[in-house]
Amino acid sequence: MGRRKQGRDKSGMRGKVLEKVVIAGIAAEGKAIARVDDKVVFVPYAAPGDVVDVRIRKAKANFMEGEVVKMHVYSAERIEPFCSHFGICGGCKWQHLPYERQLEYKHQQVIDSLQRIGKTNLDHVKVHPIVASKKTTHYRNKLEYTFSNKRWLTSEEIDTGDPVKDMNGLGFHIPGYFDKVLDVKTCWLQAEPTNSIRLKVKAFAKEQGIPFFDFRDKKGVLRNLIVRNNPKGEVMVVVVFSGEQLDLQEKVLDFIVKTFPEVTTLAYMVNNKQNDSIADLEPVIYSGSSYMTEEMDGLQFRIGPKSFFQTNSEQAVHLYKTVLDFAALEGHELVYDLYTGTGTIAMFLARKSSRVVGIEYVEEAVVHARENATLNNLENLEFFAGDMAAILDDVFFQNHGFPNVVITDPPRAGMHPKVIKQLLSSSAERIVYVSCNPATQARDIELLSPKYTVTKVQPVDMFPHTHHVESVVLLERRDL
Repeated sequence: MGRRKQGRDKSGMRGKVLEKVVIAGIAAEGKAIARVDDKVVFVPYAAPGDVVDVRIRKAKANFMEGEVVKMHVYSAERIEPFCSHFGICGGCKWQHLPYERQLEYKHQQVIDSLQRIGKTNLDHVKVHPIVASKKTTHYRNKLEYTFSNKRWLTSEEIDTGDPVKDMNGLGFHIPGYFDKVLDVKTCWLQAEPTNSIRLKVKAFAKEQGIPFFDFRDKKGVLRNLIVRNNPKGEVMVVVVFSGEQLDLQEKVLDFIVKTFPEVTTLAYMVNNKQNDSIADLEPVIYSGSSYMTEEMDGLQFRIGPKSFFQTNSEQAVHLYKTVLDFAALEGHELVYDLYTGTGTIAMFLARKSSRVVGIEYVEEAVVHARENATLNNLENLEFFAGDMAAILDDVFFQNHGFPNVVITDPPRAGMHPKVIKQLLSSSAERIVYVSCNPATQARDIELLSPKYTVTKVQPVDMFPHTHHVESVVLLERRDL
């Protein structure tokens, strides 16, 4: 593998150190960017204005990627990262940048994508200032941790040369290493009791000799720990076991019940597969309620052990209100909500429209959407499960009506070309496009441009200290 990679590097740059490189800006995927000899160099964890030595790790025909090995000049923009795991765990990569600067870069990322990829002229388009997150730490309502018996070793541990006795860890996967997990001491993404639960469960398991999972040999009892919380103080804990040694599983579950009375739902799943996906696993409620409840703008949503829900629920309210504002509903409209998930956006829209049709490819999510519609006494909603590219055809329009307004919130990959073709044929007056990936959103908007024009843009920051940004774009039919 190494020889093949070396063969691709015809420049011979990989492994070389570029000295006193000036960092010029931030690229779309969050890495800092510099130019050396007319070639772009991407560098993580650097800031515009830094002067650094960079070791090249990857060299391609038109760009290189590297890592900082020495700092010569620190950028005036830099601030001290607040997390002790910064630079290792792979999350919150922009902690070294002031939040105001993060917002500027995200806002510009949305504009650049629309102009360069979407070929959108924004001269007469209302591009609203990015909506900042009120919370920049402890803003998540869900985290998933991984157990590993081969944790990531720190530089200090390696430098001592002494054998490491304790290799168990509970935390996050190291980027690029499927079998290595960073043993997290404190995570700033979710409020207590998340850190306490993680640390005490890990300590108890080690004390009791309960095996942490081995990703190479596929052995061990403990695989994952999932913690959810909400503003009402409800806490859900889900433990994923490998299926081995049932008596040890009960020990862990009983320990959580006894130690954390604030846990309102305790569930477990058994995963005997080669992968970590829990989508096809059946949760078992061990203690407490089978769900917790989130509230958004007067709407109630029941969240089960596997339910999808926006992880920054406070910021999600701003996102959904933007969608509602862009939709400009007067009460008579038929609205299509594509990639509806558990129907959260659909329910915001249902209160202001005649009827909402939601389509989602995950059948379980549609089941939850119907349950949430019933919970909120909303009867003007219909949900359908199926492959979007297959289900959204001319027959579907004929059976359920042609929409006045379409909301689309696809995965990061964007919309299938068949879906875009159907949107063009739907002749909807307005399309509100919600995306967590401005690049694929811009690509799709360019494909919609023969019939639709961009009139409003609203970036929303859902994940502070990361490069991720949510973009809401209003497209209006040209002949209106």
